[in-house]
Amino acid sequence: MGKLYDRIKEIAKKGDMILLALCVVATGFGIVMIYAATATADNSRYIIIQTSCLLVGVIIYFALTAFDIDILAGQRTALFLFNVFFIGLLLIFGIEVNGNRGWLHFPFLPFNIQPAEVCKITYVIILARTLSVNQTRTSSVRCVSQLVFHMLFIVGFYVFISSDTGVSLIFIFVFLVMAYVGGVNGLWFLAGGGALAVAAPTLWATVMRDDQKNRILALYDSSIDPNGLSVMWQTNQNIKTLRNGGLSGQGLFNGTMTNSGAIPARHTDSIFSTIGEQLGMIGCIAVLILLFAIVARIIYVGMKTPDYQNRLICMGIAAMFLFQIFINVSVCLGLLPVIGLALPFFSYGGSSILTSFIAMGIVSGIKMRPTPDSSAHYIRPY
Repeated sequence: MGKLYDRIKEIAKKGDMILLALCVVATGFGIVMIYAATATADNSRYIIIQTSCLLVGVIIYFALTAFDIDILAGQRTALFLFNVFFIGLLLIFGIEVNGNRGWLHFPFLPFNIQPAEVCKITYVIILARTLSVNQTRTSSVRCVSQLVFHMLFIVGFYVFISSDTGVSLIFIFVFLVMAYVGGVNGLWFLAGGGALAVAAPTLWATVMRDDQKNRILALYDSSIDPNGLSVMWQTNQNIKTLRNGGLSGQGLFNGTMTNSGAIPARHTDSIFSTIGEQLGMIGCIAVLILLFAIVARIIYVGMKTPDYQNRLICMGIAAMFLFQIFINVSVCLGLLPVIGLALPFFSYGGSSILTSFIAMGIVSGIKMRPTPDSSAHYIRPY
């Protein structure tokens, strides 16, 4: 017991307790808002699951702080096969939610699992390791082709099985950020942009469903849904809910739209709108400050570590969270079409909370064991 206590004490001293505190506060804030969002229903189940996942998440955070991520990063092939297997389970145990078969349902679990949540983390590690192995030749055909292969495979495989193009955008954004930070030459980005422009009409015609196309077009063409009762309904409800809140909100548990059930996914994808109605713009700003503080802390840890691979892991995780925050908030504000992405730490979802703490634990572990070798400092090649 003495050795265990000493180990926990060491983790608490060398790990990132500031990041942990920010994550716990954000999740606690989210639990309060989930409770407020579902006050008119039997919401005990939501709170029990979310609180339990928070407690388990903290344990995972400490465990991963003590774990050397380089051990896992060295198993690129195993991580790739894990992604294939885990996403492939959707073919057997997948259930359809809002037109997307992106959730695993196991009767022995109190919540469904979204494989993409877990695979985002292993995907970041795979890209970071690939760049690290090719650190002196990140712009070589071999390195870039490996990065592109991993991105196209996981995006194509996941979309083919789940039809969830929204979540797949995260993988693309993370790829772009990590490739840039990793030192891939800008000419590759221009070439990729040109290839995408050429392929866009085909992708639009073959990959996108009609309802997905209409969600995008309706933002610019009012004739698609003139009364706002079809593809624009959820967007309009989000905007009305935020307007109801004004500056200071209608008060906790007092949201008109929230309590009447007029806002869809009020405790999941639309939790930001729920917060806006009950706590107003002030509450929304508080949420954004918390979330951007978490992202900033991840970037800070990444910039402080002299290890090239670990820096890339931190940047990939930061990009992953930043993209989700931007998309979720933009959807609630009506700036983007409805895309089913959770607001990290705030939206209800057991798998989302657990995977978020897994990602944060990896960042904390990177902070705990910085590489002392000064020659490992990264200089962006041109």
